[in-house]
Amino acid sequence: MDIRLAHTFIIVDDHEKALGFYRDALGWEVRTDVKFEGMRWLTLSPPSQPDLEVVLESPAADPGTPETDRQTIRELLAKGLLRGVTLTTDDVDAAFERIRASGTAEVLQEPMDQPYGVRDCAFRDPAGNMIRLNQPKS
Repeated sequence: MDIRLAHTFIIVDDHEKALGFYRDALGWEVRTDVKFEGMRWLTLSPPSQPDLEVVLESPAADPGTPETDRQTIRELLAKGLLRGVTLTTDDVDAAFERIRASGTAEVLQEPMDQPYGVRDCAFRDPAGNMIRLNQPKS
């Protein structure tokens, strides 16, 4: 039996700004973009992982979520307190320069060698999620 990850979710407050980061700065490809009853199902994938889709989800995506909870999610997102993701690349320095030049993300950490075996950097996406990029040391 093979059980694999198919979808993962990142909360964003503005799909268009998020596209500027995930599609344009990271180079990911849009897989699905469907609007339905005031919601949007927007997924992207790294070109090298077409079977993994990252869903960019708004705080209001679940229609059963009470407005007070949606507001709490928005506040945590604005503070950068929701967990982000760690991505891997074969050239963290080039990726860092591409993302910084895009102007779509806040730089949190420039590329540096870490004692735990990677060279990494960190950004906040337009919604405030922390995105770490790492490159295993050879």
